[in-house]
Amino acid sequence: MRTFLLLVSCLVFAIVSVTGLRGTKTMRSPIEIFPDMVRQAKVKEQAPSYFFSDQRASRYPVPGTVPTTDPVDLPYLNTGTIGDYWGDGIPIPVTGETLKTGRERFEIFCSACHGSTGSGNGIATQYGLVGVPNYHSEHTRQMPDGQIFFVITHGQGLMLGYGANLSPEERWAVVAYIRALQLSQNAALSDVPIAERQRLEGK
Repeated sequence: MRTFLLLVSCLVFAIVSVTGLRGTKTMRSPIEIFPDMVRQAKVKEQAPSYFFSDQRASRYPVPGTVPTTDPVDLPYLNTGTIGDYWGDGIPIPVTGETLKTGRERFEIFCSACHGSTGSGNGIATQYGLVGVPNYHSEHTRQMPDGQIFFVITHGQGLMLGYGANLSPEERWAVVAYIRALQLSQNAALSDVPIAERQRLEGK
């Protein structure tokens, strides 16, 4: 038994001596039986890359590259922010098809908590979920469009983000539909087109 323990101790000592301890400072690459992702090939910021002749890791776009959209609008389209501030306005055309898409995505991803009208009374609130925002509250109505887009993308509080489920255009369509819901519950008669107003008033 003593011989067995001695052999095991020698074996452990030999393995540790060969492979080294994680975190040990050395200029040599450690021997790893199961290599992890600590030392992967990647470009590090402000670091040279000897793969390219000019040794610059960060590359300029290929000459002739054309952006997929207006470069001024692209950050806002994807983030909802303009510089350090929330942007306002819908950066995609708001058409009947846009609102239809927004309504479909809203019913799938949002209505369970926020309710079909956005009043914060979805079916999830009947099972103990509390603190669901009401889109018709003054606070939410005053939120910039970009902030609503950001919350849809990244989530807030108990709400998960849907950036992985919805494209930027679909998220903006949901923002447009939320604005339509708010307008439907808080519009004044003066907001109704004259022809429709006369019909409602029986003139």
